[in-house]
Amino acid sequence: MQNNTFSGLIVGQNLLTLKEVDSTNTFLKNMLANNEPVPEGTVIMAESQVAGRGQQQNKWYSSVGESLTFSILLKPEFIPVSQQFILTCTISLGIYDALQTLVGAQLKIKWPNDIFIGNCKLGGILIENQVQGKVIRNSIIGIGLNINQSEFPHWVSNAVSLKQMLHTDYDLKTLLLEICRHIQYWYIKLKDGNYSQIQAAYLKALYRLNIQGRFKAQDIIFEGIITGINLTGQLLVKNNEVLVAYNLKEIEFLNN
Repeated sequence: MQNNTFSGLIVGQNLLTLKEVDSTNTFLKNMLANNEPVPEGTVIMAESQVAGRGQQQNKWYSSVGESLTFSILLKPEFIPVSQQFILTCTISLGIYDALQTLVGAQLKIKWPNDIFIGNCKLGGILIENQVQGKVIRNSIIGIGLNINQSEFPHWVSNAVSLKQMLHTDYDLKTLLLEICRHIQYWYIKLKDGNYSQIQAAYLKALYRLNIQGRFKAQDIIFEGIITGINLTGQLLVKNNEVLVAYNLKEIEFLNN
C-alpha cells in the first residue's frame, strides 16, 4: 500500500494506492467500520480490483494497469436525503469535464451514472450512501473507467476505452489527478447550494436527451424521448405525449 497526497486538493488530499483489492468501495467501508481516521476526500486507488461492482450488483471488469479503479470518501451531510441524486450528478460532471477535453462531443453521461463515448460504455459510478436519520454521514463513491485497454474479453459487451478511441496510452495517476480536480470543482458548487447549475450541466451532457430513441419497460418496446430528470433522479421519458418517470432498472435503453 502506497500513500500519496495531491497538493492543494480536498478530493485526493489523501491517496492510498493498493496493489490488489476485492473492491475499493469495500476497502473504504471497512476502514470506516473499524473507526480508522479517514478524512473527507480520501481516495483509494487499486492497481488490480478483483471484485468490482456496479449498480444492482452488476460486475465491473477491470484489467491490471489498464483500468482506472478508485473510490472517494465524501461527507455530504448538507444534502437532503430526498435529493441525494444531486451527488450522482456532481460526480458524473467531474468525470465528464475531466475527459471532455480529450474525447470531445461524443462523450456523454448516460442516466443515471455511466460515462459513454458514442453508444459504448467507457465507465461507471457506484455511490453507496451511509445514512443516519435524515443525514448522509458518508458517501463512498466507486469509479471505474476503461483507459488503456486494446481489447476486452468476449463476455464484456458494449465497452470502449480511451486508447481504443484516441490511440494513446495514458498515465493513470495523472488522469486520476485531473478527475479529482474536476470533482472537487463541482463538489464545491454543490456545497454552495448551486443545485440548479449542476442539474442544468448534467442535462446538457445527458445521453439521448431530446432525441427519439427505443426503450423497453415492462417487456414493452416503445419509441420515446428523454426530456429530463426530476429532483429524485427519475428519468423522464415522453411516449405518445405521455410523460413517465422511471426508476433505476425500470427502463432499458435499446440501440436504434
